[in-house]
Amino acid sequence: MTKLIRLGFGAIALGAMSLALGSGVALADDYAGKSYSDASKAIGDAGQKAVIATSVGDSTNQGDCVVTRSQKADWLKGDNFSPVTDTVLLYLNCNAKLATAGKPGNSLASPEGQAEKAAEEEQAAKDAAAQQSQSSELATPGGNG
Repeated sequence: MTKLIRLGFGAIALGAMSLALGSGVALADDYAGKSYSDASKAIGDAGQKAVIATSVGDSTNQGDCVVTRSQKADWLKGDNFSPVTDTVLLYLNCNAKLATAGKPGNSLASPEGQAEKAAEEEQAAKDAAAQQSQSSELATPGGNG
């Protein structure tokens, strides 16, 4: 009886381990967080095809949509049911990077929204510093008369 229980636990552990390791599909997502245009260019440069699996929102141009995840195509094609090996499926978020009145996007309460707000503030500070530097160069006196 104890041998049977040990075998059962061994089978369960082996099954759990195979589920955790997956079926050979890469677990890393090389394209998540990139814009659709950057991801599709990188996929094309790798000799693969980018295919949009799903897209949510319509606040941005398609090229500016953010890839939320990607995966290798997992279907078969043709009469001989060959696996598709040259296609990457992209899942896009086309909402704004930051929500505003009447425009959906990331909330300021979310980590993504906080990161976007910080990036916008950093860019605004850089722009203000560049503008101040430019106007101080124009205000420098040309000399005494």
